[in-house]
Amino acid sequence: MLAGLALVAGLAQPVAADAPRRVVSINLCTDQLAMMMAAPGQLVSVSNLAADPYSSAMAKEAEAYPVNHGLAEEVFLMRPDLVLAGRYTAKATVDLLERLGVPVVTLEPARSLSEIPDHIRIVGGAIGREAEAEALVARFEADLAALSVPEDQVLPLAALYYANGYSLGSNSLAGQVLEAAGYRNAAAEAGLAGGGNLPLEVLIMAMPDLVVRGTPYPGRSRSEDILTHPALDALGQGVAAPDLSDNDWICGTPQVIHALRGLVDTRKALEKAGS
Repeated sequence: MLAGLALVAGLAQPVAADAPRRVVSINLCTDQLAMMMAAPGQLVSVSNLAADPYSSAMAKEAEAYPVNHGLAEEVFLMRPDLVLAGRYTAKATVDLLERLGVPVVTLEPARSLSEIPDHIRIVGGAIGREAEAEALVARFEADLAALSVPEDQVLPLAALYYANGYSLGSNSLAGQVLEAAGYRNAAAEAGLAGGGNLPLEVLIMAMPDLVVRGTPYPGRSRSEDILTHPALDALGQGVAAPDLSDNDWICGTPQVIHALRGLVDTRKALEKAGS
């Protein structure tokens, strides 16, 4: 997936005359969208999270860019003519930059698959890369359509489970990816709309066919102990969960296709195991 996106970027035309020439991104999600579409030399810095493989699906690509830490002083000294930010990222920095006359485009968090094309177009339009944005949208929508689930499909029950028993319902990007892959969402059926705690006992009683666990982080945290509870290992139909990383669906980018494809392949394996 990312190799194809890199190819698109490599074939991109130089920055247009009226487009911003020094773009700085201070948000993980705008980092990745900008890296997918920016002209060579146009994107001058990405956030430090872009280089974190636990957070970013494009950590390798981010090595080509200087990183920033979302501080107003460091960003201003980069002389940007456009800053890309998230709604809840470094608000004090955004406020100060705007007062200093620096143009800032702020992206809302994506909570649905349908918002991803909009986000691509917002970032692409802001940096003067409309053609690249439309190409990215077309590929994303084609990939999404190819993974659609037949309407008469019997849906297995699945759960997303993270540290401290956190889970995600339908009103979340990851929850929507799960449902688009052809699963019922155990958290949604337990009453969670967005994100919240799903007690282990409730999860066990639901008897899901699949539990997708959060990516373990380096070191040890008691909050992650629940993810290795023997009761979780006893759930499901003996089919391994897909090899997914949290960075596949933290952000509303085309990278969610990787998560969706892995979940679809696992659903097919579940169907085969149950036949």
